[in-house]
Amino acid sequence: METLANLESFVRSAELGSFSAAARQLGLTPAAVSRNVALLEKNLGTRLFHRSTRKLTLTESGERFALGVREHLDGLQSAISDAASERGEPVGVLKVSVALAFGMEYLLPLLPDFMQRYPQVRIDWQFDNRQVDLIAEGFDAAIGGGFELSQGVVARTLAPAHIIAVASPAYMKGRRKPATPEDLADLDGIVMRSASSGRIRQWSLRNAAGAVQQAPLRHHLVLNDPAAMTRAAVLGLGVAMIAVPDALPYLDSGALVRLVPKWYADAGPISLYYASRTLMPAKTRAFVDYLVDAFQQRRLAERFAGSLG
Repeated sequence: METLANLESFVRSAELGSFSAAARQLGLTPAAVSRNVALLEKNLGTRLFHRSTRKLTLTESGERFALGVREHLDGLQSAISDAASERGEPVGVLKVSVALAFGMEYLLPLLPDFMQRYPQVRIDWQFDNRQVDLIAEGFDAAIGGGFELSQGVVARTLAPAHIIAVASPAYMKGRRKPATPEDLADLDGIVMRSASSGRIRQWSLRNAAGAVQQAPLRHHLVLNDPAAMTRAAVLGLGVAMIAVPDALPYLDSGALVRLVPKWYADAGPISLYYASRTLMPAKTRAFVDYLVDAFQQRRLAERFAGSLG
């Protein structure tokens, strides 16, 4: 009977088109993945891949075998994970992706309680301001906004991602307080350049009555990271348009003040992304339920709502 490691190495290599990519997802070396596939081919008595220095492609036999085994592998892995301890407790490595500033402020403080509650779950978190491919890169979950929902991935909304205008009290000292978003044009802007398009992000703000106005900030300081924009605003370098979660600790401490507080921009939701499996691994289910409950207990959706002023 074939081992799960051999089958998993074959399926991931077929999906990703290389032993190296499969190895990164599985936490193995490329040599180990290649050996597993070679052993599977030996046991089956047939070649599953055409190998070259540039490309890995399935043979006709490999395509038939992949179709037969792929749909059952995720369920088998989940069943093994759930049965890994006698009490059915969550076990295994929990691989999560989250933006650095958001993760440091709102997720890391949850870890002590989560790890005490689920001692057999090992944490493997990556703090990175990018949209990962959950399936291809082997993540159990990701927290952020605007992820492309590829096949097999679902999103669960945690809170709104509202953008607000902030500045330091020192910067605003002696300056006229803006009454409307259009008045922000008189102030120095800390603006963001998109890494993908190279363009400066412009915002239109709205209020509870449904009115919409442009927020035409001058390009006084151009940065490419929200955390850097927040820090620049705290240093008194101008006005920044940033997400409420990034601004909240500094608003609470008084290091930043909110300008035109009845106005905000809606950048979509902050969501929890994870693979939609018939049998979700117990470790992933535990994390999803824990995070959703933590956001509700701490009323973070309400706190992140810039529409509430």
